[in-house]
Amino acid sequence: MTVKAKKHLGQHFLTDENIAKKIADSLTEKGYDNVLEIGPGMGVLTKYLLEKKPKVTVMELDSESVEYLQETFPVEHIKLDTSKDKFTIIEGDFLKKNFVETFNQQQVAIIGNFPYNISSQIVFKAIENREFVPEFSGMFQKEVAERIAEKEGSKTYGILSVLTQAFYDAEYLFTVPPSVFNPPPKVDSGVIRLIRKENYTLPVDEKLFFRVVKTAFNQRRKMLRSSLKSFNLSDSLKEDPIFAMRPEQLSVEKFIDLTQKIAQDTN
Repeated sequence: MTVKAKKHLGQHFLTDENIAKKIADSLTEKGYDNVLEIGPGMGVLTKYLLEKKPKVTVMELDSESVEYLQETFPVEHIKLDTSKDKFTIIEGDFLKKNFVETFNQQQVAIIGNFPYNISSQIVFKAIENREFVPEFSGMFQKEVAERIAEKEGSKTYGILSVLTQAFYDAEYLFTVPPSVFNPPPKVDSGVIRLIRKENYTLPVDEKLFFRVVKTAFNQRRKMLRSSLKSFNLSDSLKEDPIFAMRPEQLSVEKFIDLTQKIAQDTN
């Protein structure tokens, strides 16, 4: 049995075993006993995860892939432990699942060769559940992977960079060419690793921080005193030198500082 890649699900099956192993090996296996793989397809990455210590759960929306993983995968990889204690298959959409309930408040590392069309949403959901996600590794469209790991001062740096790096240390690991997929995508892919910071809470109101970051980057070419007009800031605050900067010039720490100033000004 083989599974046909489905365009509407954004499926591109990885065919290179070395790259699959490299992605699996990007996990540190520190601070968790569970790994969740999103979109396993035919299990090219899954088999390398099953060689590691943590219990492996895969979440797959495609019923044909689920059937393959239930019936054919264990037979093809007879030496791997695919018992219920080590391997669980969940049919469903990661974006719609209650993450905390699914894993009973356990620490879970997330990994996958993510469908390009929902990859940013997957990251945002991991951030939302960061209390239970100490690590996150995976493959994205290269441009998105670079954006997540980019530092301030670059045109690539944006909302995704700041909101991810507020809670995780991000590292761009390596680039993957289209030729190692079936069917090949039209762009390069990039693999990144996120490791949760020791202190992953913010010293400011989180909703306000998110709002400040998103509002600033919605008009990224403008100075902050223009792009943040909707906050009705006092004239004296707008004299602060930070408001003469553009959002891409601000580090995560500067955005936290900016949020603190806005919070004090609007109280």
